[in-house]
Amino acid sequence: MLLGMTLETYTKLHVVISLIGIVSGLVVVFGMLNRQLRDGWTSIFVWSTVLTSVTGFGFPFDHLLPSHKVGIVSLIVLVVVIVARSRAHRGGAWRWIFPLGCVLALYLNVFVLVVQSFQKIPALNALAPTQSERPFQLVQLAVFALFVWFAVASMRRFRR
Repeated sequence: MLLGMTLETYTKLHVVISLIGIVSGLVVVFGMLNRQLRDGWTSIFVWSTVLTSVTGFGFPFDHLLPSHKVGIVSLIVLVVVIVARSRAHRGGAWRWIFPLGCVLALYLNVFVLVVQSFQKIPALNALAPTQSERPFQLVQLAVFALFVWFAVASMRRFRR
């Protein structure tokens, strides 16, 4: 953990950073859907999402967890996004790699948000306590379908 913070404080910081990443990511993706690149929002999205993944490794653990695997995948995607962002204006494959990477990075954050919501919010936890129940599966399927649409639409619209 950072700077001797309590676990509670560290958790709150991690959650705030995650929510900043999700909200700014939505602004970026909706911008791409409207053929706009919002540079300031994109910077906030990319770096808050990097911080989300990095701070996820600061919690105590004794073995590699699924959340760590998502964090590793997210960091790899974000490296590609950072490179693609600097090259997207040149055209070629970078013009579709950049929006696809942004949507994928945002999806991974939202995927974890859904998982955490079903674990921490009592009403949702009652519906799917083991996260293998139908309500959890349906929500994750709906989120996945929405993000597939975001990916396809943003790649088509941003590239032109």
